[in-house]
Amino acid sequence: MIEISVKQSRPDFTLDVDVKLGHGVTALFGPSGAGKSSLLNLIAGLAQPDSGRIRIGSESLFDSKAKINLAVHKRRIGYVFQDALLLPHLSVRNNLRYGFRHGGMEFSSIVEFLGLSALLERRPATLSGGERQRVSIGRALLSAPRLMLMDEPLASLDMARKREIFPYIEQLQKKFGIPVVLVSHAIEEVARLAQHVVIMRDGKAVAQGSTQAVMNLPGAHVSRFEKTSILTAKPASYESAYGLTTLSHPAGNISLTGQLGPGKAAIRIAVKATDVTLALSKPKDISARTMLKGFIARCDVDSGPTAIVHVKLEGGEELSAALTRKAMDQLGLDAGQAVWCLLKSVSIDERWIASG
Repeated sequence: MIEISVKQSRPDFTLDVDVKLGHGVTALFGPSGAGKSSLLNLIAGLAQPDSGRIRIGSESLFDSKAKINLAVHKRRIGYVFQDALLLPHLSVRNNLRYGFRHGGMEFSSIVEFLGLSALLERRPATLSGGERQRVSIGRALLSAPRLMLMDEPLASLDMARKREIFPYIEQLQKKFGIPVVLVSHAIEEVARLAQHVVIMRDGKAVAQGSTQAVMNLPGAHVSRFEKTSILTAKPASYESAYGLTTLSHPAGNISLTGQLGPGKAAIRIAVKATDVTLALSKPKDISARTMLKGFIARCDVDSGPTAIVHVKLEGGEELSAALTRKAMDQLGLDAGQAVWCLLKSVSIDERWIASG
């Protein structure tokens, strides 16, 4: 368990956070300037809170009342930055050994895990963005960390390079037992990687909990373009002739492109509110392959032209739909009403799918 209760005041910003983080990947999610990176720096010891405490398990890293403030090198925390920050004059091998802690992980096992064998004699300038981040992760792992901090490690990468890095971040807890605190303002990254989420705004943690519960909260997103629901389903079948996978969900089958194949393990998918269409009855002769049954739990409406309708699906999960107020009025949508949620297969991005 990681306990963080800190305050830090600057002339133009105040950070005041009280959170408890568990195992796995915890995402600090929120807009730029919310205080996410500042909180990472306090945990790492790169900056000092004005007051409060930071504990990992039974050990205090910082406690203003007890006058404890462990030095950075004694905290045993790995840090992966957005730009990798490799030493340009050193080879990959020597970058990995920089900060190596004896008694920690074996060099050869980390090189093998990250697929770095062919890169060891190269310099950072010759590496791709994804390769640099793999080296950065390896350098952090070789410091024998008990916690890994990652400050938007995927922000500067294209989709292909992000997909290259995803499995390594996912395996940090599963393979090495190292919890991860990940800073991101990309909902797709959070849905793919995190088991827990802390939403930050204006220097405060405004919500925390499981990814699915927190990201479905009304205030988790600042616009209809960001509003995303997370659903869990199980692979049921694959139609090779069309390259489509069918997922089994209590509210109905979900169709998406690509091959996942049948399996028992639940998977988690991110669905954007702008990709959801509502219907009062199950339509026929329509291109959308996914039709999920539920009832309207509530409607978020203001004076603007758009509204967010939250649908409680059969099985208990919630799916949000963005639509115009005119469409809402013409359909007479209101809480308690039965509806069908329609999704095109091509609107679900299989690249962001994670294990449930």
